[in-house]
Amino acid sequence: MSNDTQSIIRHWREAVPNDRLAHLIRDASRAFQKALQVRLAKHGVPFGHWTFLRILWESDGLTQKELSERAGVMEPTTFSAMKAMEAQGYIVRKQLPTNKKNVYVYLSGEGRALKKKLVPLAEDTNNVSIEGIAAEEIRIARKVLLAMIENLAADELLQDPPTRRKAAASKPAGPSKKPANTAAPVKRKKAAA
Repeated sequence: MSNDTQSIIRHWREAVPNDRLAHLIRDASRAFQKALQVRLAKHGVPFGHWTFLRILWESDGLTQKELSERAGVMEPTTFSAMKAMEAQGYIVRKQLPTNKKNVYVYLSGEGRALKKKLVPLAEDTNNVSIEGIAAEEIRIARKVLLAMIENLAADELLQDPPTRRKAAASKPAGPSKKPANTAAPVKRKKAAA
């Protein structure tokens, strides 16, 4: 375990054990990315190409704009990645004779073949991350993270979301014999346009 990793773990366990979930999730995400990046690098694939390859393995023949939207990145980022991936022989970009405006991205044979090599690396990263964690805890963590994503996506859609929530609502529940709150998230009305 590197000194950086030990420092992060010590930070979470000792310095700020009750800090915001967003910070903990960010550090977990960085750890996932770093672990996968190391594995991908052994195959000469930059981490930045991983997301695009995953999307294309599921939906080949998307426009660069569609790829940007699905990857959650800006179009210039996608353009740069596609240029590099094309140079590496992973994809081909084409304009259709009926639509010269859009550039469509297709996996090459080499790009398709990468799936058999790279997907097991991601699966290995996931398996390493859950070592020693009970199946029920993983199920609950997944359920909670999905609910958080849904809540934040709904909040994003609001034109005028509240800037603060009561601190009590975001504090983790301490030891209690009361059942956990399983109520649905509070629905807020959209502001008038």
